Amino acid sequence: MIADRIKSLVESIPDFPKQGITFRDITPILLGSRLSYDIADAFVQRMNEDVDAVCAIESRGFFFGMLIANRLGKPFIPIRKEGKLPGMTHSHTYDLEYGSSTVEMHANVLNPGDKVLVHDDLLATGGTAAAAGEIVEKQNASVSAFAFLVELTDLNGRDKLIPYKSDLITLAEY
Repeated sequence: MIADRIKSLVESIPDFPKQGITFRDITPILLGSRLSYDIADAFVQRMNEDVDAVCAIESRGFFFGMLIANRLGKPFIPIRKEGKLPGMTHSHTYDLEYGSSTVEMHANVLNPGDKVLVHDDLLATGGTAAAAGEIVEKQNASVSAFAFLVELTDLNGRDKLIPYKSDLITLAEY
């Protein structure tokens, strides 16, 4: 089962990046190319709708976002931290537990009516993924699904994503 394979490699790092937080480190998964391919396939198999593009959130979302886009034969669109993309962008600022952050996407990379898969490595409180949903909608496109390698279920992040799309794919839960 893919969830068991993922969980056997994810490392739990206590008190990182600050006291009281347990960081779920997915980087050991990247050491196994077979598992990485299987993860991309698992995402594709669980999708309920066709999509026109795959948007992935900086930075760990890029690891599997590009693989998913390649498997689907669809464009890969990065969503980056503020100031990392040249030219015209759409942005959205959102609150964190310890401040705020802004993410951006190039303007005019989506067409009106496009259906988009938004991918990130981990769903915690849902703020970053919801910000990605806002950016997709600013381009008159819609979120077809959200996809995460890991979901921290006790933080209820999926609740923030319901206004964009209730189709949520997670491969492993903590």
